Amino acid sequence: MPKLHLWVAALTWAAGALAHAEDSTAPAVAPLFEQPGVLTPRGQIIVEPSAQFGYSSSNRVVLVGYTIIPALLIGLVDVREVKRNTVTGALTLRYGLGRRAEVELKLPYVYRSDSTVSRELFTGTGVDRVFETSGKGVGDAELAARYQLNQGGNDSPYYVAGLRFKSRTGRDPFSVVTDCTRRCVGTDATGTGLPLDLPTGSGFYAIQPSLTWLYASDPAILFGGVSYLYNFKRHNVNRRVLAGEMEPLGTVAPGGVFGFNFGLGLALNDKALISFGYDHSSIARTRQNGLPVPGSVRTQLGTLLMGLSYRLSAKRSINVAIGAGLTRDTPDVQLSVRMPISF
Repeated sequence: MPKLHLWVAALTWAAGALAHAEDSTAPAVAPLFEQPGVLTPRGQIIVEPSAQFGYSSSNRVVLVGYTIIPALLIGLVDVREVKRNTVTGALTLRYGLGRRAEVELKLPYVYRSDSTVSRELFTGTGVDRVFETSGKGVGDAELAARYQLNQGGNDSPYYVAGLRFKSRTGRDPFSVVTDCTRRCVGTDATGTGLPLDLPTGSGFYAIQPSLTWLYASDPAILFGGVSYLYNFKRHNVNRRVLAGEMEPLGTVAPGGVFGFNFGLGLALNDKALISFGYDHSSIARTRQNGLPVPGSVRTQLGTLLMGLSYRLSAKRSINVAIGAGLTRDTPDVQLSVRMPISF
């Protein structure tokens, strides 16, 4: 999942923010989250190349057997450690439709690699087994539109409504081959279900409305936002297993994602600024054929972020943001670099 893959903006250009207040546009901000907080001026095009790196690791202990007393296990103990690396390069295009509206197109390219280290204890071996897999290719393209709802000002916040549509242009999880011979679930399952190649997309169309607010409180900018990501269900889904066979899964409906974030930005001088924020996502359970998928639970993702932005010229700037996961399911570290260029 995308974390993938919920988001606002972060910070103000000190002198430029007050100057723009006269024409009723929201103050310019350096991007701390996924989307910018200031809208593109009418007729202007912004090209933003970016790169993002994410790393996560998790440990899992599986007990296969039964216990006679709480301290004695008869069976196997499977200890598994999973390490994930994800690099996403993207080209984003934004165009200003008017003083209060803009459209955006994002084209990502994804490279992923997973390493699973496992060991079955009490089997007479002390050797770790390593299962490695990777995947690369075009990710899910996105199309978004944003509109500033009010005039705002020095004593009132700015509100920006957004609507984002995510496609299925990336390779979805159901088209990659798993290591199962015939089935990955059921009594006759053969294999672990681990993919031999990793997907580059979520496999589902999605739409996400959002509302962002920014409030100038000299010398800082306060910001925040809420959003909800709705994933459209898929019917007649099949999973590909070894020998080219397909395992029918029926109807799959990923859970919706409710997100909110907030933060604070401070200008260091007329070119450099720093920002701090928190982003939280609550992901509902996935359902298969109307029933919750076994082992699927509501997942909470919390990320603490810090960003730094530096204006290189009147038309170029560079933005760096780093995030640290605060919950077990959140990536351990996220690092992104962006360079928006105005034309």
